[in-house]
Amino acid sequence: FTVIIGNPPYNAGQADENDNNKNRKYVTIDGRVRETYAKDSKATSVSKLNDPYVKAIRWASDRIEDEGIVALVTNNSFLDSISFDGMRKHLEQDFSSVYVLDLGGNVRQNPKLSGTTHNVFGIQVGVSINLFVKTKGSTGCDIFYARVGEDWRKEAKYDYLNKRQHLNKVDWKQITPDKKQTWLTEGLHAEFDTFLPLGTKEAKKVKGEAEGVIFKTYSLGVATHRDSWAYNFNQENLATKMQCCIDSYNEQVEKWIKREDKEAKIDDFVMYDDTRLSWSRDLKLDLKRGRNSKFQVEQIRKSLYRPFTSSNLYFDRIMNEEVYQFPSIFPTPESEQENMVICVPSAGSKQVVFFISNIIPDLNLFAGSTPNQSFPFYTYTDGKRTENITNWALKHYQIHYKAPEITKLDIFYAIYAILHQSHYRTKYALNLKRELPRLPMLPEFKKYAEAGEKLADLHLNYESKSPYPLKIVENQKVPFSMKVEKMKLSKDQSKIIYNDFLTLEGIPEAVYDYKLGNRSALHWIIDQYKVKKDKRSGIVNDPNREDDTYILELIKKVITVSLETVEIVEGLK
Repeated sequence: FTVIIGNPPYNAGQADENDNNKNRKYVTIDGRVRETYAKDSKATSVSKLNDPYVKAIRWASDRIEDEGIVALVTNNSFLDSISFDGMRKHLEQDFSSVYVLDLGGNVRQNPKLSGTTHNVFGIQVGVSINLFVKTKGSTGCDIFYARVGEDWRKEAKYDYLNKRQHLNKVDWKQITPDKKQTWLTEGLHAEFDTFLPLGTKEAKKVKGEAEGVIFKTYSLGVATHRDSWAYNFNQENLATKMQCCIDSYNEQVEKWIKREDKEAKIDDFVMYDDTRLSWSRDLKLDLKRGRNSKFQVEQIRKSLYRPFTSSNLYFDRIMNEEVYQFPSIFPTPESEQENMVICVPSAGSKQVVFFISNIIPDLNLFAGSTPNQSFPFYTYTDGKRTENITNWALKHYQIHYKAPEITKLDIFYAIYAILHQSHYRTKYALNLKRELPRLPMLPEFKKYAEAGEKLADLHLNYESKSPYPLKIVENQKVPFSMKVEKMKLSKDQSKIIYNDFLTLEGIPEAVYDYKLGNRSALHWIIDQYKVKKDKRSGIVNDPNREDDTYILELIKKVITVSLETVEIVEGLK
């Protein structure tokens, strides 16, 4: 029999078009991953299956044929991420027994860990030792799992491995996957599967009316793949930089069209100059097709870049990597006056976080989490507006609550309130991290609809709320200034050092009870409203405005919004 041993590389996101140093393409094995692992996945996004270690497992699984052992040390993300459900299904089909020794060490999921201290390789992602055994003539698959302590230092993990050294010396736990190909079910609640899904891939594909879901369609947020160019707090700076970027791109299009070497490869042909242009995969494809771009000032739109952080965005099909469905969600600035989207992380999130927007949200709205999925109230086709909550859902709610007066807008607001309900978020935290939300039919529907409407008003219109009365302390030893460079909190979090001249005092503790993921709303403001200079392009993004008091007033207003949010959520207990 065949034995394949290895430690394949793992890096799903290595695709830097500007360095021309992206992961290689493997036509045959990429095709095998698509027709097996990806095809059988229920996940909204399967981009993580592009990871080289996944391709190595697929290659090895095919290579051993009728009998053999695949022994690989890999990233451990395939164990529980929803993106790998199809892969887990095929591992069960392809092998007679599976042994996984989980060495943990995922610093990205647990910020309390240190890569150099807790990870066996000193890296940021978790690691596992995997033995996939295939026996000729066997039926079914036995799956065995063991893991070391989450907080173990790497020396303790080395010692553990030195003492075990053999399969029979490991205390294995046999696991039985559920119907969704979930291997690690601890902390998950089975009744979550009985709740109403916010949306599904299947419903999106249905032509016409969809049933069994609340929203017919949903979309990832806009992905620019050149944020330093396509986003800027200052509209004039954005316009200037995008004109430069587009001119540089069009020059490359003309040179490509007129090239003498018709066999030239795009990657080797294009000009790499970070001060003039930032490349991405789709932009190179547009270049290859000979598609020119044209700067249009009306393409500058408002966008929700991060929670409570609006910015100017150059919204364009060529100069953005992916606009997804947002041309049919916020097709015009006027649509922002009536439409809104509930934003949730994609499946496989590290945190439970939800927000609402009436402007185009960014793909990485919840930075550090998975991509943002947006569920709109309206969609637009050829100027015609359609409510996105299904008629099936409306009827379901009206019958369940025996209330024919319930509207789709009521349902939208009730959903937003339920997503904030503390018991729901805590009890189903692991379910919510694994997949898109499902909604229980809670009592007191009217109460939730009213609370959701209040929350939506607070979070959509935060710039118009009353400012909280902070104490402003001036430092007379330095010149007067209202400009922000980089704010910071005092150790006790009761003060914000606004700049050398100003300190804001009297921040109430309850402000920090309103969290969006691992950060409070105030933390998001402090993190985002600072002067940034992109290292590659040299582009500066300065949040300061001619109205010097904007950031100061924004802080006061977000404190008010946070306190009122906490009060509303407390009322939902």
